[in-house]
Amino acid sequence: MHNKKTAYIVLDQGTSGTKAFIFDEYGKVLFSQKEKHALNKPAPHCVECNPKIILDACLSLLHQMIHYVDENDLMIESAGLTAQRSTFMFWEKDSGEIRSPAISWQDSRSKKEADEKEDLADFIWEKTGTPLSAHFGGPKYVHFTRQDFSLKSDTENGKVLFGPMSAFISHQLTGEPFVDESIACRSLFINLETSDWDDALLDIFNMPRNGLPELRPTIAEYGHIKIGNHSFPLKTVIGDQQAALIGQTGLNPGTLAMNFGTSGSVQFNGGSKPGGTTGLISSVLASDDSFRHYLFEGTINACNSLFYHLEDVLNIPHEDMKWDQRCENQHTDGIYIPGFAGLASPYWVSGIIDFMYNIDKNNPNEMIRAGMESIGFLTSDIYNIISKKVDRIPSMIPASGGGARPLLLQFLADLLQIPMGHTAMKDRTAYGVYKILSGKAFDKEMVECDQIFTPIMDENEKQSKLDQWHSTLKKAKIL
Repeated sequence: MHNKKTAYIVLDQGTSGTKAFIFDEYGKVLFSQKEKHALNKPAPHCVECNPKIILDACLSLLHQMIHYVDENDLMIESAGLTAQRSTFMFWEKDSGEIRSPAISWQDSRSKKEADEKEDLADFIWEKTGTPLSAHFGGPKYVHFTRQDFSLKSDTENGKVLFGPMSAFISHQLTGEPFVDESIACRSLFINLETSDWDDALLDIFNMPRNGLPELRPTIAEYGHIKIGNHSFPLKTVIGDQQAALIGQTGLNPGTLAMNFGTSGSVQFNGGSKPGGTTGLISSVLASDDSFRHYLFEGTINACNSLFYHLEDVLNIPHEDMKWDQRCENQHTDGIYIPGFAGLASPYWVSGIIDFMYNIDKNNPNEMIRAGMESIGFLTSDIYNIISKKVDRIPSMIPASGGGARPLLLQFLADLLQIPMGHTAMKDRTAYGVYKILSGKAFDKEMVECDQIFTPIMDENEKQSKLDQWHSTLKKAKIL
């Protein structure tokens, strides 16, 4: 009787779709598949989706992976889930019945509820490492329980749970209502020092403790997933950007990387101390019963989502957008501030509209070029803050994700005056989960890059563009 080969299963639940992967014990991708889902925008600043569609996609992908495992005589060692972090929803604890849409991280309809707590913003940021914002859990909870009193009463008596999309999915897959620390940090309910729900924070948002899933480290026993004749443990649940950093540099303190997907992120492994950094988010990077590392992160709300937005604004069919090609030979001296999804790090403003300066609005490609440059400007602003915590300037910064295209990486190399590397492996987020499951997260692994972009922009031109960006932020009353 021969020994079956080991397999690790990873679900990567993102903003616009869910991906599934099977890795072998050496980190080779044996199987990958994706199912997309639609986002609904019922009103300005409202972005939501149907949780059942996402859950069904997860189940469909799991069945496909089980079929592949059976066909290829593999043994599933364990599974992991990585997910978008600030998409929150309500569901019933016992039945699993969905009680609300999944309110996207892009959604800022609860700006009024966030503004009401403005006098507590510093206290909240100090306790949680996360700014008070309509994009996060606390204001979303207040908004929806004001709109629907039954949600409020059912959450207070423990019948209904409020939590991130990841907790709903893992609950439905295993029957266990847990939420991991890295994603729970986006709730505004967790004390970063203790990694526990904080009574003072819960009181601020009138959030009952028994209406929350139970907290777990990112690496823990989340229960078993049962599909057909298979039963295998879910051993990690972790935020997508946390997983991306681990997939690029491992769990090595002091490392820095970038990831550009629907949103963008500049990530720094701060090691075992959670201390805050002005303008950025501090959250749990990864943890188990014996260790906890913290992530310092700057988030860019409008990355690939910016080009989806411009498809609507400019009436460009999705297949014709090809933003990198449209930008390639296009020059602009203008500035585009993508307000439609709010600005995250380091400005934290929501409920605003797009602001354009010195752009020919009759030239779609100039607007797209200025949009691409806005990603670079925001990344530069974030990096300038993080660089103060970095012991030494990196010789090269790795970047992953579908938005990490040559034009953007060259622009970033020019703004930062540091070479940018495009990671050879496309799905670093899923690979980060594999590294955790296989026990290789602490391995020091050279990030393999298939392209390196070195600075070529003249220093005066670079400074002029940055000065114009900051001047326009002042015109828009953001600075």
